[in-house]
Amino acid sequence: MKPLKKYGGAFLRVAITVIGLGFAAQQINFNQMVDLLSQANWIWVFAGFMLVNLSMVVRAYRWQRLLVGAGARQIRFIRLIELYFVGNFFNAFLPSGFGGDVVRAVEVTREIPADVATGTVFLDRLSGLIVLFVMGLIALPFRPAGFPEFLTLSITVVSVGGLVASFLLLDGRLVSWFSRLPLSQKLPALISPAGDGPLAKFLAAVSSCGWPAIWQAIGVSAIFSLLLVGWWVMATYALNTPISLAYGLLVVPIFAVALLVPTFGGLGVREVIAPILFAGAGLSDSAAVSTSLIVFLMLRLSGLIGAPIYLISIWRNQKNT
Repeated sequence: MKPLKKYGGAFLRVAITVIGLGFAAQQINFNQMVDLLSQANWIWVFAGFMLVNLSMVVRAYRWQRLLVGAGARQIRFIRLIELYFVGNFFNAFLPSGFGGDVVRAVEVTREIPADVATGTVFLDRLSGLIVLFVMGLIALPFRPAGFPEFLTLSITVVSVGGLVASFLLLDGRLVSWFSRLPLSQKLPALISPAGDGPLAKFLAAVSSCGWPAIWQAIGVSAIFSLLLVGWWVMATYALNTPISLAYGLLVVPIFAVALLVPTFGGLGVREVIAPILFAGAGLSDSAAVSTSLIVFLMLRLSGLIGAPIYLISIWRNQKNT
């Protein structure tokens, strides 16, 4: 039982990834996909790769705005950029889209309290999702003719639900009300929003950032989201199956939310939903899955940059101790 408990999460991620890839493989024409990938325009792949790296700097600035709002002004911007590249390395090669967030939070606790680190990392991720939800809703009225109705409904439900849940959490009044209930007082300290437990400290750190910093982070997230849509669009250009930026605004938020599913870097889940999402743009199943694999390649190549940065940071920390 102990090995199952210890490695159960990793087994689940690998299993979902394998099942997803197996299902996707049954839907595509391998010969067509091989032809598409072999004829890919690597200039567009490189351009998308550069956008991924530029997004690390943009997201590091977003994180800095939240840290400054929480009173943690002592961390250098270049340090936050380093940590984002390191986090990207762990996201790329660990079976989870959130492994890098944990690494960033742990690393930055060398300089700030753990609850502030965790709270700002959470808000950093949440602000990005909020903007993606908004962009999806804005793009819906401009969806092309023939866009699947069930996708319209899915985008609406996910986006509206995500926005409502996000702002209820950020506002804090609902959490504060729940923390005063007798039930909340009886919960274990680890998951209770009341008292002095880890969750209570985390929520306090989130509220300490303040709305000015949160709005700044949301504004920066708008820039990041355009970069995110940009590298997906460039992946379709690389395969000579281009989609419009407007169509990218419709479907990329769904791909981003897919990272919530425990897989190996989103692999498997994205390949399953890609044919459905790109059908409205006229892409074949093979072209849709190929696009997803090109994006996966861009992210993995960018992730490799974080490896030497991480090794240098370890050496630097050991040298200073």
